Formats: sequence, C-alpha cells, structure tokens
Amino acid sequence: MQRLFFTLLLFAYSTLASAQQAAEFFKHRKMTLITSASAGGGYDQYARLLARHMQKYLPGAPTMIVQNMPGAEGIKAANYLYAVAPRDGSVIGGLQRNTGLVKFYYPENAGVQFDARKFNWLGSTQQEIGFFLLRAATGVKDLEGLRGRPVTISSTARTSPSSIYGRILNELLGSKIRMIEGYEGSQAALMAVERGEVDGHISGGTSAAFRARYRPWEKAGEVAVVMQLGMERDKEYPNVPTALELSPDPLVRSIFEIAFVEQVMGRPFVLPPDVPRDRIEILRRAFDESMKDSALLDEAAKLGVEIDPVAGERINELLDKVYLASSDLTRRVRDLVQ
Repeated sequence: MQRLFFTLLLFAYSTLASAQQAAEFFKHRKMTLITSASAGGGYDQYARLLARHMQKYLPGAPTMIVQNMPGAEGIKAANYLYAVAPRDGSVIGGLQRNTGLVKFYYPENAGVQFDARKFNWLGSTQQEIGFFLLRAATGVKDLEGLRGRPVTISSTARTSPSSIYGRILNELLGSKIRMIEGYEGSQAALMAVERGEVDGHISGGTSAAFRARYRPWEKAGEVAVVMQLGMERDKEYPNVPTALELSPDPLVRSIFEIAFVEQVMGRPFVLPPDVPRDRIEILRRAFDESMKDSALLDEAAKLGVEIDPVAGERINELLDKVYLASSDLTRRVRDLVQ
C-alpha cells in the first residue's frame, strides 16, 4: 500500500514537473504562424484572426506573428513545416483544406514531401461546404436537370476542387458537366459566371468574400444553388440537398465521404511532427479555448468570418481512415480524381 502511495506521488510530481517545463517553454517566446496563403485571402484572414487571440490562452505571454508562404496550392508551406520548421511547438502552420489528401490522391507526386498523418493537427476554425451555382438561364434546377442537359463550369485547374468534384459528379451521379479551366482564382471564376462565359461554378468552400460576390445575383434571380458539396447542408440552404444525400449506393457514398474529408478540415492548423506531447496538449487546448473566445467571435462576426471549429484529434482520425481505405476503394477514388 505504501509502495502504491509513493508510486502515485511520484507520478503526480513528474506530471506536474512536465507541465511546468512545457509552460516555461512558451514564456515570452516569439512564435510564428506560417500560412500557406497569400496576404488578403480567406486562409490568411483566419490565420491572422487566430494569431491575435490564441496567444492569450498560452502560458507565459508569448507573441505570435504571421508569415505568408504561398505556393503550389499549400504544398510549399506543408513541405517546410514537415521537413524544415522547428519541432518544438514554436511554429504553427495554417494549411489549405486539400493538403491533407494530396498524397492520397497523387501518391507519385514527388513534390509532396510530407505525410499528412504525421502532422499534429491543432484543429480547424471552420468546416467547409461547397456550392454548385448555376445560372437561371440554363433552366437546370436539380440533379435530374444536370443529367439531361450539358453545362459548363469555371475552374482554376484540373487539380482544383471545382474540377475534381465535377468529374466525380459526372462519373457517379450521371451529370454532364464540362469544366472550363485556367481561371486565376475563385473571384475570376465567379466573374466568368457573371459575364455568361460559363453556366456555373462549383466551389470548394464558401468564404465570406465568395458569398458576398454571388448573393446579389441570387437575389436578382440570376443564379441559384442547386447542390451542396459537403458532409451536411449549409444552414442558409436547408432545402438544397448534398451530393452525399443524392447517392443511394453505399460505394458511391463511401467515395463522396472520402472526397469531403477536406471539407470537414475546412481551414486547418497544424504542428510539425515530433513536437513534445505536453506542448501539443497545451497548444490544442489554447486553440480550442480561442474558438470560444468572445473577443474572437465578435471580431469574426464583424469580418463576416464563420467560426465552426473541428478538433485536431478528429482531423487526425479522418486522415487515418482515408489512408487505410481498402485498395479497391482507394483505386476507384484516385481514378476519378485524376
């Protein structure tokens, strides 16, 4: 009995000492939040919002600066965080939502020098849902219409969510979508819809800037959201079905569930591999607390930024599930994406 008492006492002491050492690490430290986005975009906006408020929940009053590292749709920053950045908890990364699946989709891509499962995911500030916008002039209002009439959509590149989702919808649900690729970004892709160059656009996400752009056309009856791309319906469109809901076949649903993992990841933040466990716990707790912070939520509301957080542990679990999918399912998804 006495031996058990001393064992428990020693465990409690070592745990307390570890927590104190971890807290001491952050004292007056200058931390860096590296975002894979260029300045002024949606990802950058979330990174700067988090940096302003998360530091309040870290011990020792550290400061946090934001550094932009755009390139290769987030791969440049992810490679840096994985192979170069310090693994001590002083550097946080803000990645793009498709970064977690890029190695799953393109296993032979030599430019991807990281294993997404080995990142320590802090969490995401927002879960994403993509919208399928179509011009009213097409006369297409639902999946039945998409199966009966060819439509064109604007896209940035073959590897963008717009084109990937378009190919998946064609193959699995029988739509007749033709992707017009080469637009510089989502705003340019939306401008193509406005000018009538294309019939519509499939978005990977729905940022405040994206919604602000198409809402006047929607109010004027010029465009409509005919489908949603995500795990659940957006609260503003409770009567518009998701592609997942339109998929009665279990295999088809499994494919969409993999494709939409990046939607759940939304606006993700990570730590490099091998950061000490006690520091990971402190940083995850600080992230979770900042997502409930009244000052952050007030600022987000003023900016038109949605906060709908996802825990880091859940992101790691989702990625493990995707990368452990059966070989047949993995092959089918890769064939569709590529």
